[in-house]
Amino acid sequence: MGNYLTKIRQAIDSYTQVERKIAENILSDPKKFIRMSITDFANECGVSEASVVRFCKSIGLKGYQEFKIAISLDIANAEEKKVIHEKITEDDSIDDIVTKISNYNISAIQDSLKVLDYYELERAIDFICESRRIILFGIGASAIVAMDAQHKFARINIDTVFYQDSHMQITMAANAKPDDVVIGISNSGRTQEILKCMKLSKENGAKTVCITQYGNSPITEYSDVKLFTAAVETNLRSGAMASRIAQLNLIDLIFVGTCCRNLDSAINSITKTREVLKDTRF
Repeated sequence: MGNYLTKIRQAIDSYTQVERKIAENILSDPKKFIRMSITDFANECGVSEASVVRFCKSIGLKGYQEFKIAISLDIANAEEKKVIHEKITEDDSIDDIVTKISNYNISAIQDSLKVLDYYELERAIDFICESRRIILFGIGASAIVAMDAQHKFARINIDTVFYQDSHMQITMAANAKPDDVVIGISNSGRTQEILKCMKLSKENGAKTVCITQYGNSPITEYSDVKLFTAAVETNLRSGAMASRIAQLNLIDLIFVGTCCRNLDSAINSITKTREVLKDTRF
């Protein structure tokens, strides 16, 4: 699928100490990396050549030479289209703020598409189409994304449950059934309440889907389907805002994919809800 620099950057916090040395060396100067032999690169990282080969295979490549080619392509693609990442400062004008925040959001969506597994997306849609109902879990900013999903799926007459209260979410997880699909949303993948909900749901036989930042995190252990977004590291929580935008975009992809499985029924339900809500607008 390519985009290995993005994947390495997103997963770096989940790497072992040896893997992190390799990753940091590559990310610090990708152009230098592609000019180095495996021996020179291993020596620079302070690891064995075997560790470098294992790292290559862990991200889905056959070996070092294929890895260098993949990184070369990533560099070429990045130079074709570059989004500037700049921190917000107190001296920024409103024009600066508009440009920077918009770039963060655009970049979050673009980078998330680079780490999105289309097969996993199809499986999530399959689960929804085959399920009795959707149960959503999300705390804090992720609760906003869960609420958006609840609103969307309700419009196409799919039974969807979401409670903002974390105790109610745990209660729903404890009572999840094998014909339910649960979707746990956690950017960090480490929110304790969401982990408990996902674990309980899986133990009860429900199909489990997570939406989380790319990399290995505890929530993936309890997820049948793993849907990843990419993070944008910035200040003033603009990174957190961008991650929410990426999550919302992913919900849209799941929703539209579900609609397309039974388009006539979806259009009929949306039309019906639009008509009944028409009188509420002046």
